[in-house]
Amino acid sequence: MDVTTDAAAPWLIAGLGNPGPDYAGNRHNVGFMVADLLAERMGGRFKRSGKAQAQVVEGRIGPPGPMSRRVVLAKPMSYMNLSGGPVNALREFHKVPVDHVVAIHDELDIGFGALRLKRGGGDNGHNGLKSLTKAFGPDYHRVRFGIGRPPGRMPVADFVLRDFSPAERKELDYFVDRAADAVECLVIEGLERAQSTYNS
Repeated sequence: MDVTTDAAAPWLIAGLGNPGPDYAGNRHNVGFMVADLLAERMGGRFKRSGKAQAQVVEGRIGPPGPMSRRVVLAKPMSYMNLSGGPVNALREFHKVPVDHVVAIHDELDIGFGALRLKRGGGDNGHNGLKSLTKAFGPDYHRVRFGIGRPPGRMPVADFVLRDFSPAERKELDYFVDRAADAVECLVIEGLERAQSTYNS
């Protein structure tokens, strides 16, 4: 198990994306997709938060008993490049230490569907991470969901704001499910165990 500032503290899991139906299927919104599945597994439904510009589900992850973890699951509704404000407002309200924050986000430098989990580090040009780091520093966990690089000379901004391709969509549910498993493993069993199981 990883040592954290307070083992009893709640976890804040933030799926990053852009709000609204126009963005729902975009590669940039894979964090929302994983968060939606986690909410379903928790038996909750996202509701508008009174404390931040976000949709939130509160509940527990893991088997009943000592391995269960209290969780605040969030989707910032502020657009990707302003994610830090809502996430930090929730973090402060629920008294979540930075090392109990998990950001789920798309990652250009990893092949489609591959996962990398880590704690801390740079933002690699990702505007959502940039905003989180500006709000409360870099020492949070990241679940990086690979979307690959744009084809040819397609600008990155166009690529991430396009829906997954038909071929990718055939496998997307499987990879989203695996990412949700990875988040649960991280929160319940710690980063080292989650990395050894899910980093691909």
